[in-house]
Amino acid sequence: MSETPDTVVVVGAGPVGLAAAAHLTERGIGFVLLEAGEHPAAAVRQWGHVRLFSPWRFNIDAAAARLLTGAGWIRPDDGELPTGAQLAADYLQPLADLPAIKPHIRYGARVTAVTRLGLDRVRTAGRETTPFLVRLADGTDVLATAVIDASGTWDLPNVLGSSGIPAHGETAAAAAIEPALPDVLGRDRDRFAGRRTLVVGAGHSAANTLLALADLAGQEPGTTVTWAIRATDPTRAYGGGEADALPARGAIGTRLRAHVDHGTITLLTGFGVQRLSPAGTSIEVSDGHRTVTADRIVSATGFRPDHTMVSELRLDLDPIMSSTRRLAPLIDPNEHTCGTVPPHGVDELTHPEPGYYAIGAKSYGRAPTFLLATGYEQARSVTAALTGDWPAARTVQLNLPETGVCTSNPTITDDTTPGSCCS
Repeated sequence: MSETPDTVVVVGAGPVGLAAAAHLTERGIGFVLLEAGEHPAAAVRQWGHVRLFSPWRFNIDAAAARLLTGAGWIRPDDGELPTGAQLAADYLQPLADLPAIKPHIRYGARVTAVTRLGLDRVRTAGRETTPFLVRLADGTDVLATAVIDASGTWDLPNVLGSSGIPAHGETAAAAAIEPALPDVLGRDRDRFAGRRTLVVGAGHSAANTLLALADLAGQEPGTTVTWAIRATDPTRAYGGGEADALPARGAIGTRLRAHVDHGTITLLTGFGVQRLSPAGTSIEVSDGHRTVTADRIVSATGFRPDHTMVSELRLDLDPIMSSTRRLAPLIDPNEHTCGTVPPHGVDELTHPEPGYYAIGAKSYGRAPTFLLATGYEQARSVTAALTGDWPAARTVQLNLPETGVCTSNPTITDDTTPGSCCS
């Protein structure tokens, strides 16, 4: 057993988990930050080649900036669009290395369960005053007075199957399936050059990969690109083009449409993956009516939260979004884009389990509308609530333009393709 019950446990040293650490530091709250990886921003580094839509000014938490500036940090140009690698190297690593934060981070510390010490989910008596017990993969138990879960969703991608479960043959074809955002023009080039690739998904991760593959097709003979979406109309995937207030995002939509129009990318609409079957060294992918033969399949179908480790806590999850019930109608992708999600804080994130809060991408459940700046506001609000500063916790301090936080004449400093405004 380690730590005292007056310690807050933060799970995950990504952008939002580190923002929570910064706010806890400013408020003088003891904490330990548990990170499964061997360094901060482990997930961000996996898509380091991708450029965010949002310029630096929206990707830096205010409390983190204050701590960093006090330590002599040189802030990046607010108008530039960072890559994931730049976000990690120029902001998140220096933040994690601050003397006020570094001693409280444990790397290689994977959380497997969160419960109450001596109580399961059924027991009520004394629950609110009983410490949390956080168990790690190595068997270590950490006690805490509160838990901020910023573990994200990167480790649990959605399946290819259009019914929400693996398509027939999907598990057997795993060796041919790539996760979202492969580095097509860099590290992973050899897996795609001269091959037939099918990209499944209609979001910005899919768009980024499709554009990289189209560039590769122009460089490597025999490289072909097919794009499958469940929608019958790709208009939403293309975005607003020149009318988009986000120049980088609008440019992606315009380029993507041009490649489809020119035949560089073959678009299949109304295609819901039902079955994958081996065809020699390739894979046949079927929607029940049409079949595509591919050498590689990129699954860009989004992510979902894993609530397994908190199954002994009392959670009030929306049956559709897998977020809190109060947050769900604010983030429903059937109604909202990332620009129309209203700011929110501790009240929308509260579960029946006092002291447990999921923030960041995990808080959004299966909604793909999460933005870093929104996660930072969640961290600020929750940490304020943990000190009893309810006026601050309930005061909205984030105003997003209707088109999202990624706006205002961003500057691109090299030729890396902009990829996503979301984390």
